[in-house]
Amino acid sequence: MQCHGCFDIVHPGHVRYLEFARQQGDLLIVSLTGDANISKGDQRPYIPQELRAENLAALMFVDYVLVTDTPTAIEVLEQIKPDMYVKGREYEHANDAGFLSEKGVVEGYGGRIIFSSGEVVFSSTALAQHSAVSDEFEAQRLCLMCNRYNLTRDTMEASLKRFRDLHVVVVGDTVIDRYVLCDAMGIAHESPMISLAQRDERTFIGGAAIVARHVAALGAHTFLLTSGGEDDYSHEVTGQLKAEGIHVNMIKSRPSLVEKTRFLVDEDKLFKVDKAQALPLDSVAERRAALILEQQSKVADAVIFCDFGYGMITGGLLNRVLPTLRQNVNILAADVSGGRANLLNFEHVDLLCPTEREVRSALNDYESGLSNVAWQLLQNTQARHLIVTLEKRGMVIFERQSQNRTDKAWSGRLRSEHLPSFATRTVDRLGCGDAALAAGTLSLAAGDSLMQAAYTGNATAALEIAQLGNHPISSIQLSKWIRSRGELVSTFARKEVPKDAVPTL
Repeated sequence: MQCHGCFDIVHPGHVRYLEFARQQGDLLIVSLTGDANISKGDQRPYIPQELRAENLAALMFVDYVLVTDTPTAIEVLEQIKPDMYVKGREYEHANDAGFLSEKGVVEGYGGRIIFSSGEVVFSSTALAQHSAVSDEFEAQRLCLMCNRYNLTRDTMEASLKRFRDLHVVVVGDTVIDRYVLCDAMGIAHESPMISLAQRDERTFIGGAAIVARHVAALGAHTFLLTSGGEDDYSHEVTGQLKAEGIHVNMIKSRPSLVEKTRFLVDEDKLFKVDKAQALPLDSVAERRAALILEQQSKVADAVIFCDFGYGMITGGLLNRVLPTLRQNVNILAADVSGGRANLLNFEHVDLLCPTEREVRSALNDYESGLSNVAWQLLQNTQARHLIVTLEKRGMVIFERQSQNRTDKAWSGRLRSEHLPSFATRTVDRLGCGDAALAAGTLSLAAGDSLMQAAYTGNATAALEIAQLGNHPISSIQLSKWIRSRGELVSTFARKEVPKDAVPTL
């Protein structure tokens, strides 16, 4: 006998279902879908696969448990060939493609399918939504995930050291972020509007330039290709970046840098005023930018595109350079910000790192589940990896089942993992995505797995969000943070399950 499912929270309905299955034969094997192949929401599964397997193995009528790395039981059924395959009553008249394929396998070798759900019906999804999540449980779940992907202090520190050997090119618009700090005075006398008293002003370098500053502060050799003018800010920014060890080529294609002014009372942003105009590169400037990128591609380990929609990155430029960059550079990464930029322009890159809102806006899909829109984005762009940031909910990592573009699995269902936010203090969300993009790209370029890249990006974003304004995160800050993390050094004590009872295909 064999049963298969997610078994996220084992409830009475599951127990009766499994007990019924065991009564039909001499041996019950339960296969469960691994975490990376469950798509029931951006924070599911609620229980990690190791603990889900442990829960099932503890049931006296379950003989063997195994975790599969596929979304269905097709491969397991082909290998085990159970006499009977038991599914819930809800599948009896279902047209679910996965189950129909399983049914075809079972009936193909002469097996039988039995439908039974027991008499008590619960929903793991509903139970998870109504259950309080304790800090201890979240810590244990994170610990198990780090163990599964070999994320330790040693592997993280080794990755940071490899950053120093990398050459990274950053391309995109530079933005001046101005913060006007105010006191609230009340309501103005002349009309019903808020009255503010300005007490301070701070200016930060943003846009693609802050991504370059993160990359440099994390230890890599950095080249920034951006656009600017002959205004004071353009000269000041170029000088400051060069002082930080960043090689800068600023194409003079606009009268002045883009400026964004935010008015704050304490740490609350009241409104923003943009002094910005989209000025795409002309044909001469575009050709010059392409030549610069082609030359830099000969030594670059990674290229990061940061499109804020103000004209530095044009469709013509991408058409010129992406084929050459794809041939010469190991890692190409991209992100966009604002409604002027188009995420779909970045085809065949290795990493896209947008927010959920940016993904949905690009596809004009605000209704489908996140897994569906993630799959559609990867299909449209043919990108390799996708990390979707969810603000305070952390991020979801989407990975193809095969990195071979000629393999059928390239366009198949995506594996996904959810990483909770690591932030313990939220001061300012500005620049968190830039920090994650910079660190995640460096990690991939250093040869790390996608999960390690996501963890590194998530950690860097957590450090950035605790500060007011854009500040580059250094390798020293990140290393100190890594040494403070318990999930990178130990596992939580838990009951051992016999290794032969929980195999992984």
